[in-house]
Amino acid sequence: MKRFIPLAIIVIVLIAAVVGGMILLRSSRQASNSNAPTPDPALDVKGAEPPHIRGNPNAPVTLEEFGDFQCPSCGTYYPELKKIEAEFGEKLRAIFRESPLVPMHEHALMAAQAAEAAGLQGKFWEMHDKLYENQTQWTPAKDLVPIFVDYAKQIGIDPDRFMKDLNGEQVAQRIFQDGKRVHALGLSGTPTFFVNGQEAKGDQWKPDGLRQMIKDAIAASGK
Repeated sequence: MKRFIPLAIIVIVLIAAVVGGMILLRSSRQASNSNAPTPDPALDVKGAEPPHIRGNPNAPVTLEEFGDFQCPSCGTYYPELKKIEAEFGEKLRAIFRESPLVPMHEHALMAAQAAEAAGLQGKFWEMHDKLYENQTQWTPAKDLVPIFVDYAKQIGIDPDRFMKDLNGEQVAQRIFQDGKRVHALGLSGTPTFFVNGQEAKGDQWKPDGLRQMIKDAIAASGK
């Protein structure tokens, strides 16, 4: 029972983030009704700091993904994102934000914890890739802990520290902070993408549309 207490805490803070997001969205709508342009307060909610970055940290274009490790669409999109990152190389940096869709995906929160716990040992992206590449294997499991501990060993991190961090405060806070950004932006599905702060909608959400957004952002940057 004690092991599940931190899980309950994270769920509670995610719910609190929803309420906070609704308040921010209401404020934003009220501001949009005034004649004078007002910055969207949702953009000031940064999420967990420092963010998880892959690629050139000084790249002119930032691709920010809000993802759920159990989400089938995220799993399907994952190889396309790897291709996109390779195609644009030094001109693109990728940021991942935790957006576990609970309770819809019963294992999403635990998977997010596993990724963040690995991140505390400098291996977030290794666990990120491991979770997506093996999504169909761990998703139907009843007990994820031994599976995720095995992944931790495979990517070369201390499994004992991983187990301790899995339900720790640092991990809970990172997921909470990303959750605040998710709800402040009014997001409800995964994966959701932003290119230099602009949300990919409609056909832009598709891989070719996302590529075009990145190309346009590169052109606009002049780099």
